[in-house]
Amino acid sequence: MIRAFLIVGVATCLASSAFAQNVTGRFSSSVYSFERVEGENASNTHLRAGERLNLNVAHGSFAIRTNMIYEMFMTKEVEDDPRFRCYHLYAEGRDLFDMATVKVGRLPLYNNLAGGLYDGASVKLSYGDWIASGFYGGNVPAYQKLEIAEDWADNNVAGGEIKTTAIPDAHLSLAYYQKYYKPESYTATRLDADLNPVEYLIEANSLRYRYAGMKASYKFDDVAKLRARYDFDLTHFVSSRIEATASYTDVEDLGVHLYYNYRAPRVRYNSIFSVFDYGNTHELELGTDYKITPHIAAIAKFGMTQYKDDDATRATVGARTNYGTITYRTSFGAAGEQNSVSVFSARTFMEGLLTPSIGAAYTSYKLSENSPENTILSALVGCNVRPWRTLSLDVQGQYHDNKITQNDMRLLVKLNYWFNANLGVL
Repeated sequence: MIRAFLIVGVATCLASSAFAQNVTGRFSSSVYSFERVEGENASNTHLRAGERLNLNVAHGSFAIRTNMIYEMFMTKEVEDDPRFRCYHLYAEGRDLFDMATVKVGRLPLYNNLAGGLYDGASVKLSYGDWIASGFYGGNVPAYQKLEIAEDWADNNVAGGEIKTTAIPDAHLSLAYYQKYYKPESYTATRLDADLNPVEYLIEANSLRYRYAGMKASYKFDDVAKLRARYDFDLTHFVSSRIEATASYTDVEDLGVHLYYNYRAPRVRYNSIFSVFDYGNTHELELGTDYKITPHIAAIAKFGMTQYKDDDATRATVGARTNYGTITYRTSFGAAGEQNSVSVFSARTFMEGLLTPSIGAAYTSYKLSENSPENTILSALVGCNVRPWRTLSLDVQGQYHDNKITQNDMRLLVKLNYWFNANLGVL
């Protein structure tokens, strides 16, 4: 597996070197140490290593981009381990004919309706104040394996979006997204008419998701902003999400923010959650921030969530400074009762050579007013060392303590190397 990781990276470089003008990227190597309970009064310490490669090879308007990870346990053999995950591996042509961008390969998907990865192609066309884009491809196999799904008719994603800034101070977009997903077949034991056990092959039909979406935003002379989003489920023909935010900053050093969210749960027909009597939710939050001094700002938020037969309330107060943040949160109602205090600080010294960080959080919670109270204590201490612009080392210790994981200690060590080379054309 490690060979596949190296072969893909090296082959990308070699195949592209004939036209490459610029090679950029980052290589990261990390080790994560943690303790796992594996029996009564027995536990073992594990080391999990990961290697990540981001590689971009470009020439003019054309480029090949990759993002892949190789990960494995170093102290114990585990089934389906090690793993090679390929997140991005695609060829790109930018600003073709001064209007088109084309990508082919394993691509990231980001839009207002969905996100993830797919194997296929995308096209984006720009003309004046208008942008139109579309994509089509197959679903990525589990664990981002470097394989292509065989049956795209039952395992694919497709969609498109139109954006415009033709209206001054406004952004508008319309989008469509669909996904076909066929679960893997499996065998299960069932009883026949005579109550004898019989093995059956369970084959589910391909599931289909279809959504239409709209986004709009408008800015009022740099003193107020409005944003809205609407998603419609075309399969069940119901509203899926309504989201709106508003901010007002005309008062000196004061900002006011309002947030609203309506959501209908997306529950698959064969999901365990389908047995619950779930319903739609409405969420409303009002927040404000006030700059006390140029280096200190106070923040406060108050929110409510309405469920089908109950509601929950939450509140947050805190402060942001040049040295860090401190926050207190509380919630009560249908979501349970919780009180939490958290602090975090990070500061750079010696012109970026050292950036130590420290954080801690204490939380008490219970599911209802009469339930027993539980507590969680978390802490982290870390430092980033960057002796050169292209090289950095991160070390972080983590501590966690509650009734399930008592005195849990973890250690993360990560080495990053950035590279940028301008090459001549061969």
